[in-house]
Amino acid sequence: MMNHFLIRLLFLLCFNLTPLGIALAQVPASSPEDAPKKANARPAEATAPEPFDGASVAKMAGQYVTLETEAGSIEIDMLPEVAPESVRNFLNLAATRALDTTTFSRTVKDFVIQGGNLATSEKWGLDLAKRMSRKIPDEPSDVKHVRGIVSMARPDEPNSATTHFFILVGDGHHLDGKFAAFGRVTKGMEIADAINHAAAEGEKPEKPVKINRAVVAPCKR
Repeated sequence: MMNHFLIRLLFLLCFNLTPLGIALAQVPASSPEDAPKKANARPAEATAPEPFDGASVAKMAGQYVTLETEAGSIEIDMLPEVAPESVRNFLNLAATRALDTTTFSRTVKDFVIQGGNLATSEKWGLDLAKRMSRKIPDEPSDVKHVRGIVSMARPDEPNSATTHFFILVGDGHHLDGKFAAFGRVTKGMEIADAINHAAAEGEKPEKPVKINRAVVAPCKR
């Protein structure tokens, strides 16, 4: 009788262990949302808004930019009706002083002068590096790449323009419909010519001309 009782007790104990094992197996793995939050976790960095973010085409069309260079001033009217994001980008670069102390680091004789390389700035650091990594969409248009046009420079990869721009001192029709023409020089082409004709080794100026200051102002008309 005692043996029968012990066998029955052992059977019940074994039976009760099985449901426990199943219950443990059915507990779902914790999700990332359930993980405890670190008290010192760093929040994701948001991109700081810039002055012309959200500006209308009409507002941007009413602005012009003066590049006050070591060689003299170049005034540029904007063409936001054909390249709104390129214009917004350029106005923001000027308004936030990102272009100040940068240089025209590339020249191709009788063709272009190229600026907008923020790495040439006397203020180069993490903030400018982050700004220069921000890409904008391609905006090719019917605007012809002729002398005086200002356009976005970029590598061969589509939608890879950042802060680099060029001013044409000669015609470049092979660029038509491929690059984003966003501005037109209205005053100071002789300054662009002087920068273009300065001594250079290949396409690298021996003494790159500095943009002391870039200024955004309402159009005079």
